[in-house]
Amino acid sequence: MGQAMNTEGRKGLKTRGSADVSYLGRYVDEMIWEFMEKREIPGLTLAIVQAPYIPRVAGYGFSSEKERRLASVNTMWPAGPISQAFAAVALMQLHERGTLNVEERAAKYLPELPAAWSGITLLELLRHASGIADYHKRQEWSAAEGFDFTKAVALVKDIPLVFVPGSGVELSATNFAILTEVIERVSGMSYRAFVKKNQIDFLGLRRTAFAEELDKFHQEDVSLTGNVHERFKKDPLCIDPAETAVSYGADGEKIAPEAVSSLRGFSDVWASAQDISFWDIGLAGTALIGRAENKALVYSPWKLPGGDTVPAVAGWHFYGHRGLMDIKGLVPGYSSFLSRFTDASELVCVTLMANREGVDFTNLGRRIAAAFGGTIATNYDDGRLFLYEGQFSVEESVARLERELKKRGIPLFAKFDHRKNAEDVGMELRPTTVLVFGSPKVGTNLMLADQSISLDLPLRISIWEDENGCTWLAFPRMELLASAYGLEDHPVTGRIEALLEELTIAAGSVY
Repeated sequence: MGQAMNTEGRKGLKTRGSADVSYLGRYVDEMIWEFMEKREIPGLTLAIVQAPYIPRVAGYGFSSEKERRLASVNTMWPAGPISQAFAAVALMQLHERGTLNVEERAAKYLPELPAAWSGITLLELLRHASGIADYHKRQEWSAAEGFDFTKAVALVKDIPLVFVPGSGVELSATNFAILTEVIERVSGMSYRAFVKKNQIDFLGLRRTAFAEELDKFHQEDVSLTGNVHERFKKDPLCIDPAETAVSYGADGEKIAPEAVSSLRGFSDVWASAQDISFWDIGLAGTALIGRAENKALVYSPWKLPGGDTVPAVAGWHFYGHRGLMDIKGLVPGYSSFLSRFTDASELVCVTLMANREGVDFTNLGRRIAAAFGGTIATNYDDGRLFLYEGQFSVEESVARLERELKKRGIPLFAKFDHRKNAEDVGMELRPTTVLVFGSPKVGTNLMLADQSISLDLPLRISIWEDENGCTWLAFPRMELLASAYGLEDHPVTGRIEALLEELTIAAGSVY
């Protein structure tokens, strides 16, 4: 068994409470600034949990670029897919009270559901294992019209199930539309009121709300004063305000709140990064879900009938690193991320929320977490490599990457199974496979600028299993590689790096 490379080069692991919040010589602020510059992110808020503390919350850039509002501790962002986690807690709270049973069929509580869905259980809906089509992907769905359960069901009721319930996984907002309707029927309250009472108000979250409630937050209309705040000078309610973040569409117009928060239970919560972190601490103990066996239904991998493990529930992803889970995703104009290192020796969580669509914070979040806990580091060179901890075995990750390449029409030139090569010479090596691929048209553009870069082409992604059984996917950071040839500013370089990230994430993630 080999020894992983300790790229930190420290004499000892960073201990809890260390004032040094750097990783590989890069401070957290540097990492975030460089990340925002590269991806043209207008504004972002970071919150760090070292349970039971929230020792760091910081805003960067603008929560509303045109209005010159600053991203701050109090900025409220669309939580996007993190909203599923609120819905999952609500469901389990009713389960613990004995007013419903997640093993029961949803049709027991909603007898009007289509006959084809009659055998689907609440747990299968929670696991996105129902096979029901996603209503919000139908052309007829309009976010501007708001959520309507009857319409949502009508849009997909005649579409055949994608798979036999319980035999596969596919993300669908319809699953959570049904779950939240069950919550309403069983609790006798609106879904929004139930969550507000049992999570938002219970935990005292002052910067968390649903879109319908955003107008209760005191926000100055700075368009009347040349985008300069004035009222804080005489009105204490305007000091350190809780403002809602704003993102702008391709037409330059504000993206309306209903466009990002009309999917009940799936994408409907607005919250500050600090409130998400406070709520996250509530998950750590028994404040929100009391019994361990119930938490396991929401926060643990599960198995398909054939024995394959599914490392995801209710939008949460699970990994090989002990106690690591995250939930992330995007809505029009925004991206959000929450990762939790729940092992008792770590207890570090990272929340990142930004007004730029299509941003995957997983790699950045891991590096930020490592700045607060020495055992969280990848143990590889994060400065030189883009590293992504995958959710599947090396074999399955390789197969998923091959499928993704084929889907995109990208030719695979070679596949090197280094473990097998080692066995052929009587040596042992953990699973390690490199896929070599690329587009001659893209690569040629770089070689026309400097033919010597041919030494580093075609593209490649390595997938391996480390000594802890975790799967890693990695590729050389293209900007650094290209800089050796003076091509870091070549337009193709950024496009290649973006493609490699997309391929890596697709191969390593269940959703």
